[in-house]
Amino acid sequence: MARTFVWHPSRGPKKAPAFNIPKKGKVQIKQVRSGIGHPARMRATLRAIGLKHHQDIVVQEVTPGLLGQINQVRHLVDVTPVDGGKGDTGKGKK
Repeated sequence: MARTFVWHPSRGPKKAPAFNIPKKGKVQIKQVRSGIGHPARMRATLRAIGLKHHQDIVVQEVTPGLLGQINQVRHLVDVTPVDGGKGDTGKGKK
């Protein structure tokens, strides 16, 4: 029987992305890969962050707990900082 998996140093993912996350403020988290095929614990982490499906976007306040959750699923999400003064709250519109 043929081997289906051969480990080699130049194969596989190069490196998980390093996000530039501020210590305070808010971040926008976008799910860029599906949770299907990943352990239930990773899917539960995506749900805890607030991501319900692929390509979903949420804005969260930065906390130590959130940083740990992002670290657990960093290969499935994309994180960008949000400017504090430019967030649209929906108030004050005519």
